[in-house]
Amino acid sequence: MADLSQLVKAYDVRGVVPDQWDETLAALFGAAFAQVTGANAVVVGHDMRPSSPGLSRAFAEGAAARGVDVTEIGLCSTDELYYASGALDLPGAMFTASHNPAQYNGIKMCRAGAAPVGQDTGLAEIRALVERWSTEGAPPSAATPGTLTQRDVLADYAHHLRTLVNLTASRPLKVVVDAGNGMGGHTVPTVFDGLPIELVPLFFELDGTFPNHEANPLDPKNIVDLQAKVREVGADLGLAFDGDADRCFVVDERGEPVPPSAITALVAERELAKHPGGTVIHNCITSWSVPEVVKEAGGTAVRTRVGHSFIKAEMARTGAIFGGEHSAHYYFRDFWNADTGMLAALHVLAALGEQDGTLSQLVARYDRYAASGEINSTVADQPGRAAAVRAAFEQRPDVQLDELDGLTVTAPTWWFNLRASNTEPLLRLNVEARDAQTVAQVRDEVLAIVRA
Repeated sequence: MADLSQLVKAYDVRGVVPDQWDETLAALFGAAFAQVTGANAVVVGHDMRPSSPGLSRAFAEGAAARGVDVTEIGLCSTDELYYASGALDLPGAMFTASHNPAQYNGIKMCRAGAAPVGQDTGLAEIRALVERWSTEGAPPSAATPGTLTQRDVLADYAHHLRTLVNLTASRPLKVVVDAGNGMGGHTVPTVFDGLPIELVPLFFELDGTFPNHEANPLDPKNIVDLQAKVREVGADLGLAFDGDADRCFVVDERGEPVPPSAITALVAERELAKHPGGTVIHNCITSWSVPEVVKEAGGTAVRTRVGHSFIKAEMARTGAIFGGEHSAHYYFRDFWNADTGMLAALHVLAALGEQDGTLSQLVARYDRYAASGEINSTVADQPGRAAAVRAAFEQRPDVQLDELDGLTVTAPTWWFNLRASNTEPLLRLNVEARDAQTVAQVRDEVLAIVRA
């Protein structure tokens, strides 16, 4: 029987090909996906990794064998697959391992309308079926197999995004985009076509071996090329996409990174201008600036746990118009509550293009605090170390503690969050304060306990 314990994660399937999974297993996932969703038709897409076309086709054939009609959209970004799931109202499967190295691949699955599939919403049942069938053999095929149809939705996806953000009033902008040899190299030219943008492309060649740098813009070493090119050509800003192009990271005209919390606040303000009084979701480690800006703009901010399944569930529950995370995931009600870095990027371009100042001047009002960034500590006893931190702070009269997600300690001029990783023996620390000196003091105090 296939060991899926290392392959099926909380929100998706991800592992090394062919060591942990292959096309035979992909076909079983396709059959299980068809059964669990109960759909008559599904849509399937894939990224540029060498193993993606074969795995994607095997999955499609596995679903078709169960009598399900499959629309194959071929090469696409993850948010383009979400677009297809929403626009066609079909369950969808995206073959990608996001920013993981070349030997990895995976599946991100959703129900019709891009509704998430995670452990509690179908993934556990899919895993159970695949495990059973890999031992006993798959159930007999349907009397009438489904069809496989190819369809290109890139132009429709681009058109839909451009209906949501109006760039007609924008001044011309010079924009460097680092696609990291990922799917941004496929989507950006079509999305930006006809906009008042001079595009300076970096690493647009689709190459799932990532010859230039890892396609993970949250790691500072992976945006060095982008920063240098922005300064070299005198660009107005730079954008970096991850491998499957669902996350977008921004640098300003000086090549300085713009915190995702500042982007969240900027986009939230723009969405609230369209939907007055709306609700905005943010996770518990985004900046204080996010709820402040939301309140100033007449909206309601709702704080939630880290992770897209929690954000999407809270958006559905509250009818929120927008949600943002510190990891540069941005979620839109106008995009079926799914995340799309491309739509967030268009908002940034529109906000910048509608005024004469620089991006650093524009984001200054959304970037109000000093922050540590995420600091990881390898610890054998995560609960024990977290409990020691709690004990050190819970007696203080000037702080409040909450455990919505890990431990958050809040004082009048600073806060920190300490969370355990779900997948590694790590404790993750984020600190924010009114000034950098206070950040350093709180950071050092907490780390001294964590690493004792």
